[in-house]
Amino acid sequence: MSDSYDVPISIKMKHIGELIVQDKRLDGRGLLDYRDIKVETGIIGKANGSALVSLGNTKILTGVKIETGPPFPDTPEEGVLTVSAELVPLASPTFEAGPPNEESIELARVVDRGIRESKAIDVRKLCLIPGKMVFVVYVDIYVLDHDGNLFDTAALASMLALTTAKMREFELKDGEVFYKDDLVSLPLQNHVFEVTMAKIGDKLVVDPSLEEESAVDAQITIAVDDEGNICATQKSKTGSFMPKEVIEAVKIAQNKAAELREKVLGGLS
Repeated sequence: MSDSYDVPISIKMKHIGELIVQDKRLDGRGLLDYRDIKVETGIIGKANGSALVSLGNTKILTGVKIETGPPFPDTPEEGVLTVSAELVPLASPTFEAGPPNEESIELARVVDRGIRESKAIDVRKLCLIPGKMVFVVYVDIYVLDHDGNLFDTAALASMLALTTAKMREFELKDGEVFYKDDLVSLPLQNHVFEVTMAKIGDKLVVDPSLEEESAVDAQITIAVDDEGNICATQKSKTGSFMPKEVIEAVKIAQNKAAELREKVLGGLS
């Protein structure tokens, strides 16, 4: 978490805006630069997959669990993806214990939409008995430290947890699942990376920190797959984007997603 809460918000916002006009940022980054990214995978022994991602001081842990269950009625031959998010109270003074609030629900939906619309998981390969039994992939997101840009951090942690997840090999006999000792990967066929850009004044800023989020006019998150296709978007905050700004944001997202893919997936063994 940022430790500079003693500065009045109005003064902080004015200073951030003045810097952005000069193509500068509080932490010295360029307008299109991400903060330092650190990733760890396989850190939860009882999960099928897990990843801890730090984006600057923002830290998110994601765990993947795979179990059997019924399919959705309208997709009887497809496995199920379900994403949930928890804003752990120790992560921010604004987070409170209790049932999911609008912020945690939005975070889960944005991550879910990117994974689902990119068709990252070949859900048809998760079907065991059409209409009766499929594999259910649970993606649980835990925000451990909030210093801005939860969307990109959560999406990256979720994608890494899915990419490194393992499940026991199985065979189906007489309607019953028999597991083997060998482990296999989830049937992934794509990867998705989300890139969030904040509009401050008339400038677009990638990966806004918590302090910068206080000065944001509007914000857009764009999910990009392996081929550079746009899979999903999420506009937040109260301001608006001009059409030319949306086009610019798409181009930035495609470039930054390619950078994230090379940096993060290239480092996996």
